Amino acid sequence: MVLLVQRLSKLYHKLENHYHHHHHHQAEVDALSASLQAFRSDVSNCANQLLHPEPGSEILSFSWIQRCFELLPVINQAFLKLVGDIDYPMSCWDVASLDEYLNYGLHLLELLNCVTSSLSHLAQARLSFAHALNLVESSPSTAIEHLKAIQSQSSSKDLKELVRNKEGGEGKLSSCKERVVHEALMEVMVEKGETLKEVKELNSAANSLVSAILSGKTSVAAMDFGGKLGVFEKEMDALEKQVDALFSSVLAARNELLNGVRQRKQ
Repeated sequence: MVLLVQRLSKLYHKLENHYHHHHHHQAEVDALSASLQAFRSDVSNCANQLLHPEPGSEILSFSWIQRCFELLPVINQAFLKLVGDIDYPMSCWDVASLDEYLNYGLHLLELLNCVTSSLSHLAQARLSFAHALNLVESSPSTAIEHLKAIQSQSSSKDLKELVRNKEGGEGKLSSCKERVVHEALMEVMVEKGETLKEVKELNSAANSLVSAILSGKTSVAAMDFGGKLGVFEKEMDALEKQVDALFSSVLAARNELLNGVRQRKQ
C-alpha cells in the first residue's frame, strides 16, 4: 500500500513541476498547492484507516485486506480529481508521466496476482480440511492426515521480492515515516511469515479436532471445525471476487490509457 502511494506521490510531483514551469501567476500556484494538499490529505486518511484499525480488529485479516482494496479505488479517484482540478488531463501528459502511471498500474496487477495465488493456496487447504471432516467417523486416521496446519506458500516470497524490486527502482522512500511503516509491514507480513487471523483460528480448530479424534470424542470439535470452515470459505470467496473485480478494473483502465497513447502517435 505504501509503495502504491509512493508511485502516485511521485507522479503528482511531476504535475507540480509542470505547473511551476508553465504557469507563473501566484493565484494559479496557490490553487495547485491547495489541490495537491487535498490529495495528500485523502491519501493520508486512507493510510491511517489501514494502520489504525478499529478496536477489536486485526491488521492481518480478511476484513483488513478487503479494506485495503476498498481504499485503492478511493485513492485513484482522488488522483483523478487532482488531475481535473489542475487542468492537466492524461491526454496532455508527457512520456515520463505516462510511464509512471502505467508502471503504477502494472505494479498493482502484479500485487493482485500474488494475492490470487495465495487465495488459490488457501482454497486447496480448505478442500483438504473439508475432506478430513467427512472422514472423521469413517476413517479417523486418514482424517488426521488431512488436518495438517495451513502453511504459508511461496507467493509470500514472491511478494517480498516484488516489493523490494519496486523499492529499488524508486530510490529512497520519501520520508522516514513511510520507511518505518514500510519496514513494519514487511517484517510482520513477510519476514516473520505472520499468517492471517482466520488461518490461525482454522489451524487451531483443526488441532483441536485432531486431539478430539485421538481421544474418541469428536462431535463438539467436529461441529466447531465445520462452522469455522464454512465462515472461512465465505470470507475467502468474498475476497476473491473483490480481487477479480479490481484486477479487471485496473486492467481496463490501463488498456484504455494505452489505446489513447497509440491514437496520439498516429
